[in-house]
Amino acid sequence: MEPQRQSRDTAGDLARRFAAVRGLSEALVAPLSDADATVQSMDDASPAKWHLAHTTWFFETFVLRDHVAGYRLHDERFPFLFNSYYEAEGRRHARGRRGMVTRPTLHEVLAYRAAVDAALLDALGDLPPAAIELVALGCHHEEQHQELLVTDVLHLMSENPLEPAIWPAAPKVPVAMPGAIRWIESAERVVEIGHDGQGFAFDCEGPRHRALIPAHAIADRTVTNGEWQRFIADGGYRDPRLWLSDGWGWVQREGITAPLYWEQRDGVWTRFGLDGRRAVDPAAPVTHVSFYEADAYATWAGARLPTEFEWEAAAAAHDAAGGNQMDRGGAVEPRPATDGPAFFGDVWEWTGSAYRPYPGFRAVEGAVGEYNGKFMNGQFVLRGGSCATPRGHARACYRNFFYPHQRWQFTGVRLAKDL
Repeated sequence: MEPQRQSRDTAGDLARRFAAVRGLSEALVAPLSDADATVQSMDDASPAKWHLAHTTWFFETFVLRDHVAGYRLHDERFPFLFNSYYEAEGRRHARGRRGMVTRPTLHEVLAYRAAVDAALLDALGDLPPAAIELVALGCHHEEQHQELLVTDVLHLMSENPLEPAIWPAAPKVPVAMPGAIRWIESAERVVEIGHDGQGFAFDCEGPRHRALIPAHAIADRTVTNGEWQRFIADGGYRDPRLWLSDGWGWVQREGITAPLYWEQRDGVWTRFGLDGRRAVDPAAPVTHVSFYEADAYATWAGARLPTEFEWEAAAAAHDAAGGNQMDRGGAVEPRPATDGPAFFGDVWEWTGSAYRPYPGFRAVEGAVGEYNGKFMNGQFVLRGGSCATPRGHARACYRNFFYPHQRWQFTGVRLAKDL
């Protein structure tokens, strides 16, 4: 009888987690109109309504359709609309045209979510172990989309000339600038890298393996807005000697002169956030910078970006659920550091490591095998989570990844240097 009791407890825990994750997504869209939730501001972003529907499609397709006998799709047209990149699932609506899907409405998408939620919770106690694993994967997948939803809404509102504050925040209280960076030194050593098998992880976080890290030092905090302003004032965006070739071409082609959402108004640097436009806080971590910008800043500062292995080795002793991460939505933004070294929250940190498979990596069979492996090309790894990462989602071995020009996520910079 013990295995059955344990199975019921596990199903109950998963049901509570599922309900919490699904509820947070809906809380995030509560301030949005149907129009807010429908519009797409660029190809890299997706409408909030699409995020709500796509995460629901994931549960409906890979759990209910494939593992619940007699289940009928809520709407047979939805798989074409809300599949993202799963080639094994057939044709899908073009990514850059998602903003043209004015129907179903936000109300209808929320009804779709309610129907799938009810069916999945009803079936949860009878699902086979493989399906239970897919429910857990789906919850973590939805948390990824919650962060994307927040940052996509931020980009969308930045395109609105009214610059609306979606989540108004309290007035900012000035804090003291952090002291100079302190360097955490490490001798050359062999370290264990990757997921250790305890708890959930995405496939790209393993297999666990040994890696050699050289003698180096890593900064105890990320670069601040005030430090970045000195980089700008010193001509950092005008000096080709600081930039990688592709990065300099990007700066010239796109007319880049500052982090995304920054503007200089009446001689004062301002930034746009989910709480509207405000003065840049010099003590807060700089964010919305690309890999190209991060690398140029590191060169200007006489340092470099850490490798992902150096970062993971330094972060392993820190609390992955700590720091400034997202709990309930709202006007998420990086905050000034108030205590000792922190490696989680505020901003995703660019590393100098290409996003490639670890030794022995194998994608799982089936459509979900397309989740990570096929993107291991031309992108760079980021570590640590951000103010828009749902608390509990990140780990020391967690590997985020973006193309080097992308910066609409909460991306920042931690420096390293050779010893």
